[in-house]
This record gives sequence, C-alpha cells and structure tokens, in this order.
Amino acid sequence: MKNWKKILLPLAASALMLSACSGGGGGDATTASSGGSGDTEKKEITIWAWDPNFNIAALNLAKEKYAKDHPDVTINIVENAQADIVQKLNTGLNSGTTKGLPNVVLIEDYRAQNFLQSYPDAFRDMSDKIKAEDFADYKAGPTSFDGKQYGIPFDSGVTGFYVRTDYLEQAGYTVEDVTNIDWDQFIEIGKKVKEATGKAMLTQDPNDLGTLRVMLQSAGSWYLKEDGVTPNIAGNAAFKEALETYKAMFDADIVKLNSDWSQFVAAFNSGDVASVPTGNWITPSVKAEASQSGKWAVVPIPRLKDTANSINASNSGGSSWYVMNVDGQEAAADFMAATFGSDAELYQDLLSKIGVLGTLKAASGGEAYEQPDEFFGGQKIYSDFAKWTTEVPKVNFGLHTYAIEDILSAEVQNYLNGSKDVDAVMNDTQAQAEAQLK
Repeated sequence: MKNWKKILLPLAASALMLSACSGGGGGDATTASSGGSGDTEKKEITIWAWDPNFNIAALNLAKEKYAKDHPDVTINIVENAQADIVQKLNTGLNSGTTKGLPNVVLIEDYRAQNFLQSYPDAFRDMSDKIKAEDFADYKAGPTSFDGKQYGIPFDSGVTGFYVRTDYLEQAGYTVEDVTNIDWDQFIEIGKKVKEATGKAMLTQDPNDLGTLRVMLQSAGSWYLKEDGVTPNIAGNAAFKEALETYKAMFDADIVKLNSDWSQFVAAFNSGDVASVPTGNWITPSVKAEASQSGKWAVVPIPRLKDTANSINASNSGGSSWYVMNVDGQEAAADFMAATFGSDAELYQDLLSKIGVLGTLKAASGGEAYEQPDEFFGGQKIYSDFAKWTTEVPKVNFGLHTYAIEDILSAEVQNYLNGSKDVDAVMNDTQAQAEAQLK
C-alpha cells in the first residue's frame, strides 16, 4: 500500500451517537487470528464489527448461509466496540503496515469518507463485485470515492416517528393526526399530550445531536457543503430552523432529559414518554417492553415547517462493510458480494430473525416485509420503512461530521441556556470549524 495519509480521525464525539448505528458494541472477542497476515491461498476471512445483537448476529447468519456452498472458507468474526475499531484502524493504517488488520471491517456511514479519503489504498475497490445503483440511493455517497465503489452498503438508518397510540388518544389525537406533520405541530401535540397524560413527548440528551442530523438530512442539508469538506453552518437556513426547533422543544417543556443510552431506552420502556423520533434500529428496543404491545405505531418523521424542501423522510446512522486491501481479499470480496451484496433471501432472514432493515433494493419487499407486527397494532412497519428508505434525501456526510459536532455540542448548550442567540451560535461554530479544519 502507498500514499496513505497519516491522519488520526476524531474520536472525542464518537460515544454520543454509537446508538445511531444499531447499538454501541461490546467488548473484544478473541475468536480469531489476524486477517492481515494470512497466506493469499488460505481461504480464511477475519471480520471486525460491533453489536452482538445486530451486526454480529447478521454476520453469523451470512456465514452460516455462505458455508453451505463454501465449506473450504473459514470465517472468523471478531467483536469490538465501534470506538475500538476506529482506534485500531487508525493505529494500523497510520503505521503503514497491514499487520493485524482484518479482511473486512464495518464502518459507520458518518465516518466512511474519513477512511476512504485518508487511506485511499487501504480498501479494495468493489466496483467489479457490486453496483451502487443496486442499493438505496442515499447510501452511494458515503460508500464511494473518486468514482469507485468501496463499501458494501448494509443497514438502513431510515427514521420513523414511533408514537404511543394510547397517550395520543387520551390527548384527543389519532395516528392520522400525527402522520406527515412538521416539527412545530409535533411540539404543539406534545404540549397537549403532556397536559392530558403528564408524559413528556420525547426523551433527549442535549449533548446528543442526532435529532439535529435528522432535521438537516430531511432537507437535504448537512454540516458540510457538497464538497464534503467546507463547513456549512453560518447562513444555512435549514440548520438555523433546525436549531430553533430543537430549542423550542426544550422551551415547551416536552422533553425528558437523559444522559446515556440506558436512560434513553428506559424512558420509553417505562412509559415515561409518548414518542421516539429516531432511526429504525430502535425497533427491537421499543419492542423489548412486551407489556406495551399494541400501544405503538410508526409514522413518517416530522419535517421542518419553513424549509421548503424538507420532507417527511430522513436518516439516522447506518453502516457499511469494507474489504481491506490485505492478503485474502479475494475470498473476502467474494463472501461479501455473495451475501450482503446481492442475496435478497438473506435479507429476508436478517429482517425476520434480527430486525435488520437492509438497503439492497432487490430485498426491499417480500414476505418478511409484509408481515403485520402485532406489537405495532398489526402495522406492516417494515414495508413502511422500506418505502421511506427510497425517499431519504442524499447528502454528503464528508470528512468532518464528528469534528464539527465536537464544536457544535458546546455551542448548542450555550444556545439552550440562553447565553448565546442562534446567529451567534452558527457564526461561532462556523469560525471555529474553519479554523480547525484547514
């Protein structure tokens, strides 16, 4: 490998939104040797991923299916926390050696361009194995670079507005009343729900900016301009409305505060909040409280009221697979192409057994998608999510999502506590980002 830029990717904000990529991940598993030192004739693949209940479970299903026709291939799955994977990749790639690297690694879509642009020779070009157009359109940007398709798009972070139908009813609303609404209407409904039930409309960690991301992408906007490098904060009308809307939620007293993932989940499992507007990866956590079966529905995410191109569809998180340019890459490329890159039947199993909503277009329908879910009152939620996936606006997450959020997180607190107005927050964030990201 050559010409790898020795650039450490930002880690400081990584803990804030690990949940947005289908869970936070667990400890290291020592089940495999390194994929980076294997012989090219050995058909042995090592894969790094996080979250045993989602990504690791999906790998095990793919491994089991692939093994039926490829008994000569050994597939070792190594579980790491997502932050550990980022750190290990940076350390290994900065050293200029492939020793210790896996054959395949899962990378969050928000981080993908950092790796692809910083280490252009570290990953195998998968253009000969898969086609970007076979996957949801908004996945192409994060997974490709310089005209080449590197990533195998995996799970969808398509959002949904999860609502407690019983709380809505107590406040005089129906599911139809909260379908395809804007965030201003969301706030007004939240006030009525709290008045009628005593329940907050949603739970939020003020330091977690995932809701701002959802609002921005619904309008086809992001922290960066289309080049994926230039900060796009000051003068960004969609961003200003998103910030103002975010603050209005807190000012309306419809938010139950949380400070971590466990408190976030506990808020809706305990019945303390009336809705959860976030990525579809939250579905298993919502369903974990069996006593609430029949009391939930999922409708499209709210849109920004005054931003004309904001729609009732967005994304939160998501990740994709990358084959490393190390010994054994051809076996790894074949495995990924034959499973996550093309197997619609596998995606049916992933959905029905794990709850993984993929982004392969050929797998966006079928029996698993048409199954009514009694927990959600018989709603065919996955069929709905599949439809919304096709509507998600494309944005370029670029190189600096987390670097900007390191700056923005502190500025948002200044805005929420009233020490700065919205324009000052935007201008100061822009100035700091431009200074730091030169």
